[in-house]
Amino acid sequence: MHRLFVAIRPPEHIRDLLIDAMDDTPELRWVPDDNLHLTLRFIGEVERPIAEDIAAALGNIRLPDFELRLAGVGQFARRNGGALWAAVEPREQVAALAAKVDRACVATGLEPEHRAFHPHITLAGYNRGAPQAVTAFLERNRALASAAFAVNSFTLYESRLSRHGALYEPIADYTLG
Repeated sequence: MHRLFVAIRPPEHIRDLLIDAMDDTPELRWVPDDNLHLTLRFIGEVERPIAEDIAAALGNIRLPDFELRLAGVGQFARRNGGALWAAVEPREQVAALAAKVDRACVATGLEPEHRAFHPHITLAGYNRGAPQAVTAFLERNRALASAAFAVNSFTLYESRLSRHGALYEPIADYTLG
């Protein structure tokens, strides 16, 4: 089985900005540089033949290059904790790309994505006992912003879970335009 997702990898100067926003707060589990990405579609576990079909279907996606920029931070709160993230904008073109990725996955027999697309780059996870650290991070970084950066490709990744966390391996890169 292959645990797959499709994502945009931000350029190094954007990842540097994100890493600069991180601190040594022990209650927050920071995402390492190698794992910073903007998920277009989480696929989940699939057998090898389906993974190959998905890889081929993604190669048919065409969309003009576009630009994104960092635009603030936010959180997804859950009962047992949550995640901190950096927002990106404008959302129209990245949402169009995510929709095309979803249609390509559906064409291979997967269920469509039922959750609303919310473009973001996850920065940290946290447990329920970290409300002060979460509030402090959100306050400190509410104005996080960047100049526009070009998006001219996306990547199919395999996620391998280990006791040290998830390891993301690029499987295939796809060029826009």
